Amino acid sequence: MRRVLAPAALLLLLAGAAPADRWAGRPHGPVYRDRVTPMDTTVRDRLSPQVERLIEQLLRERRAMTLDGVRVFESGDKFLPGKIAYAMAHRVTVLDKGDPRIDRRLGDFADIADLTVDDVNDSWGIYYYVSALNMLHERGLLARAVRPATLAKLKAKLNWRRFVGDDLALIDLPNNYYGVAFSIARLRYRLGWEDAGAGDALLARMLDHYRKYSGEFGFADETEGKGRFDRYSVLLVGEIAQHMLETGLTPSSEVRGWLRRSIDVILPRFNLNGEGFEFGRSIGPYGETAILEVLTAAARLKVLTPTEERMAYAFSSRIMARYMDFWIDPAIGSVDMWGQGRRTDAYRAKHRIFGENLSLARQYIYTNAIWNELGYRGQAPDPGYARWLDTLPRVTTTWFARGEYDRALLTIRDRGRVIGLPIINGAQGQHMNSPYFPIPQSPGMLQGSADGAFPQLLPRITLADGAVLQPLAFFRGVTVTRNGAATEVRWRQDALDRMGANDARADTRVAIETRYLFSPGRIVREDRILPQRGVAIRAINLEFASFSTRVKRPGKDRVTFGAGEVGSFATTGFDGCTARPADDPLYRSPTGPFATVVRCMRGGSAAGAPATLTWTLSYNQAR
Repeated sequence: MRRVLAPAALLLLLAGAAPADRWAGRPHGPVYRDRVTPMDTTVRDRLSPQVERLIEQLLRERRAMTLDGVRVFESGDKFLPGKIAYAMAHRVTVLDKGDPRIDRRLGDFADIADLTVDDVNDSWGIYYYVSALNMLHERGLLARAVRPATLAKLKAKLNWRRFVGDDLALIDLPNNYYGVAFSIARLRYRLGWEDAGAGDALLARMLDHYRKYSGEFGFADETEGKGRFDRYSVLLVGEIAQHMLETGLTPSSEVRGWLRRSIDVILPRFNLNGEGFEFGRSIGPYGETAILEVLTAAARLKVLTPTEERMAYAFSSRIMARYMDFWIDPAIGSVDMWGQGRRTDAYRAKHRIFGENLSLARQYIYTNAIWNELGYRGQAPDPGYARWLDTLPRVTTTWFARGEYDRALLTIRDRGRVIGLPIINGAQGQHMNSPYFPIPQSPGMLQGSADGAFPQLLPRITLADGAVLQPLAFFRGVTVTRNGAATEVRWRQDALDRMGANDARADTRVAIETRYLFSPGRIVREDRILPQRGVAIRAINLEFASFSTRVKRPGKDRVTFGAGEVGSFATTGFDGCTARPADDPLYRSPTGPFATVVRCMRGGSAAGAPATLTWTLSYNQAR
């Protein structure tokens, strides 16, 4: 249900202006330092009522439903019917047997099933829908929840074969969809709609594919060997484990081993804000639920130590509280990944607003139910959580792949601040976007911009013939060396990524040697750019979009900020830098708008002439 706006907010809307950013100047959002509400309490008292208001609105308005200006049934959200079905099934199965509301809610499910049965519903939407039907089936309620003609249509439509070929190859989808197909097949088996053969075959195909493209390190490449390792590379094994458990299977020791490796990536990311993954596509609240789902699977399968389990619950409670405090906007009664200066990728654009509320709620609700089963219902999170964070390793190196190209992730903890350096290839559709750049990324301090291709913190090289190259994809010889409080990272690229195509293309006309030095409160990047003989560079550009403000008399090579976590940004090797307000909508992060953009430029040079460029960034250690 949409809440009545206060007069001031109403005037802003009538004037065509956006409501004020509730978290302006606070890109981290709330801090849960000493205590946080138990996860189940947040779900019961805040999340469930928020979702119920949306369902009540759906039941009133049906196909006319509008949420924050989006007519939800005209938005083109191809997963929406399944997400609605899951939410409607949950509101039935959450009731005790004999509850007088059950009959009415079963009737509501039947009405909405009739309303949406002919709508487009693909892949994930099929999974959500068949999972919803299985929930009702296990309670003996399916026949009362779906009318026979509608159930016959659903049995035909809710089929994994719609996006998997006869050879069990996915049809134009990334590799994580093997888990979706497997889950649909197993749930159809549990509903009595097909035998177990398809589910068994898809499980074997999924695990074989995981082995092939995760290699010796156990993290799933989202591409077929091109090196895209992101939140899904860590999340996927958690999803596999949960789907197996949901459909009556027991994950093998191999799956548990992969799950443990994901935990070793996640633990160094624990924090006091409930913030999640800092790099890659589709983060924002999904960067947080990815961590939540993996932690929950690991706790359920006893992959965590007793201390880790308690701390995982403490962090999960923070993730849950953050969702309601930071991501839910009470003015619209909805999750907000698009307003208040926030930016997400086209995949999760605002046309999916209703479905995003439902899918995020599903992740919180089912993981909370598992924590309740583990004995944490209403339990106050461990009060020693903040102290325990200080015991986590200061530097962690995670290898994803080594060989022709190296892929890795460096994680730095500096007095509670988490900084990740992803050395990966965004590959098809993402290689040119800053969330995949090999640059330091840290929630609320150093971030990329979803689908944003400006040269955030690295050189964009324009050759004399107009070709644009960036050092994004072809890393070799990665080394990580620690010397006291300092950590040095080096690599080379014998080819740069030529911009202009959907996938990374190697251009050997320019090579680059890169060095990072991380020390408390300070990051240095040095690039030695090496054109081949006869290759002339027309220009080199670099940008730094920052949350910091109050620029103090910027010099040619240095910008000092009077407010914000980044205190200064200095360069060498450029002709000069300027600092301006970040007014363009491009300069928005998943959590809020950047405030200042620093632009640095170097002019042309003689053919074959090398160039050395550096930047030094200082930041406040205390948080």
